[in-house]
Amino acid sequence: MLTFRQVHASIGNVPILRDISFTILPAESVALVGRNGAGKTTLLRTLMGFTQAKGQISFEGQDLSRVAPFRRPALGIGYAPEDRRLFSRFTITENILLPAQVAGLDTAETKRRLDRIFLVMPELEKLGPRPAGSVSGGQGKMVALGRALMLSTKLLLLDEPFQGLAPVLAHRYAEALGKLREIDPSLAIIITESNPHLLDSFASRTITVERGQIDSDVVLERKVA
Repeated sequence: MLTFRQVHASIGNVPILRDISFTILPAESVALVGRNGAGKTTLLRTLMGFTQAKGQISFEGQDLSRVAPFRRPALGIGYAPEDRRLFSRFTITENILLPAQVAGLDTAETKRRLDRIFLVMPELEKLGPRPAGSVSGGQGKMVALGRALMLSTKLLLLDEPFQGLAPVLAHRYAEALGKLREIDPSLAIIITESNPHLLDSFASRTITVERGQIDSDVVLERKVA
């Protein structure tokens, strides 16, 4: 599904990623782990086209270097960045629906995807009329997940979703991911995390990034249905 082949990436003139190569298969749940500053966020940003990159990145056989960054979500890739980036004056529902409007989804398909989001996180339907700027940081991460799910029909990218979450909200977020895997088992998911043990019960594979390079790539014995 997704292949990185000898990818190097820089931000400005500073090299961050070096010789990154791996393949993600459909339905895999992959934990991308490493210390802060290891290059995990840059790897996701490179996939989305936000860095200066060399090498080959392909998605379902398509060379992403030929796909403009703003067109990549339309391929079925949803991305929830670490900082959430919600529009504070929009309601929660408006934030979730925004990608569908940008992508030009019709009413029926938009409703189908919104129903899927509310099935995974029913609390977002109840919070829907509230301004996004009024929710807590943890709730904001749930909104960002919902917004990413509006476009992630094939691949979901989550950047440090557990960072800063209280234990109760971290548990709720993990429950939502479990529900998502249950109702959409074909979706591939990549989650970055500094603490690999937080994803032990979810990830089927762990890729460790160290100083901008792949340090290890391990398939875990325990896989979650």
